[in-house]
This record gives sequence, structure tokens and C-alpha cells, in this order.
Amino acid sequence: MAITSNHVTGFLVGLGVAAAGYYAYTQNRAKIDTFLRSQGIRVPERHPTDAGSLSFEELVAEKERLEDLIAEREYEREAKTAPEPK
Repeated sequence: MAITSNHVTGFLVGLGVAAAGYYAYTQNRAKIDTFLRSQGIRVPERHPTDAGSLSFEELVAEKERLEDLIAEREYEREAKTAPEPK
């Protein structure tokens, strides 16, 4: 089956619709995320950029998350540099 102009047109239209949908989502992210959560869809929370606005519990949770990430990266680095057993 050869690729025809209908295939190319469909691809470009789909790409345009996806770009428009993404733009609309980014402009209304808070409203859309709230709606999705109310429908039972799990949407990950975005981390606030200002750590000063976090509660104590949120700061502790963020600290633990960062410590876990640091430990994972250290393990990966050590695994890459460790000599392979013979």
C-alpha cells in the first residue's frame, strides 16, 4: 500500500488538532485537571515552584522524594563505574 496525499493530509490535520488540543490544555490546565480529578482520573500534582508556600508535611514529603531520587542516581552511577565480575 502506497502513501497517498490523503495519508499525508490526514497526518497533518491530526498533528494540527493535537497541537491545538495541547495549547488549549496548557491555557486551562488548572480547570481541566480539577475536572479530571472529579471524574476519578488520577492526574499527578504539579510541584509548586515556591518552596516557601509548602506546609511542613509537604516539605518533609518533598525532602524524602528528593533523597530517594538522589539515592537512585548514586546507585546508578556506582553500577556504571563498578567493574564487572569475571
